[in-house]
Amino acid sequence: MRRILLIDDDERLAPPLAAYLKRVEFTLDAANRPSEGLAKLRSLRYDAAILDVMLPEMDGFELCRTIRRESDIPIVMLTARGDVMDRVVGLELGADDYLPKPFEPRELLARLQTILRRTRAPDTTAGSARCLAFDGLAIDLDRREVRRHEQLLDLTGTEFELLAMLAREPSKVFTREQILERLRGQAADDLLTRAVDILISRLRKKLEPLDCIKTLRNVGYAFTGGRA
Repeated sequence: MRRILLIDDDERLAPPLAAYLKRVEFTLDAANRPSEGLAKLRSLRYDAAILDVMLPEMDGFELCRTIRRESDIPIVMLTARGDVMDRVVGLELGADDYLPKPFEPRELLARLQTILRRTRAPDTTAGSARCLAFDGLAIDLDRREVRRHEQLLDLTGTEFELLAMLAREPSKVFTREQILERLRGQAADDLLTRAVDILISRLRKKLEPLDCIKTLRNVGYAFTGGRA
């Protein structure tokens, strides 16, 4: 059974959401304060965390930043509807997805299932290589590990999946829409395509000094690392 942690100071949100998720064998724990949520994350194993932006003690952005320093757990941010900057900032800090409030439980469940499927499931593509080796970079698809010049990189599940997708087909140009379709399985809009740019930027910073993701202006992205 999947265990999810909700960190939100609205005490009315957790009970109906927990009842809904229980129907699909998801267990929802709740914390009303960031300090309580961090304590739970440090003492128990969770498959994903849901963070509200507006929280006491520290806002959801600082909480996301704190969690990312300690864990690569998938994170969904709950943002104010129409507040585009909240969603952009959340993604820049390492969140895997966002959902505007108010939301339908079935939409949250769909987001969680998509994230968990791409971050936890092993690659079963027929005939796919289990380790991709390039000049200065090694991607282990089974262990979901990336090493740059033998140094293990701390990637989120979404960042790993994005890098693996690009590296499986070097030099192939993927549009932002194609990347979103692979990662999230839904149609793109302007904000979602902006999310791809943010993910690429995060990934490039972690790969430095390697420069192996090329931008084709107004088209998309391609992996350009040389084979080892």
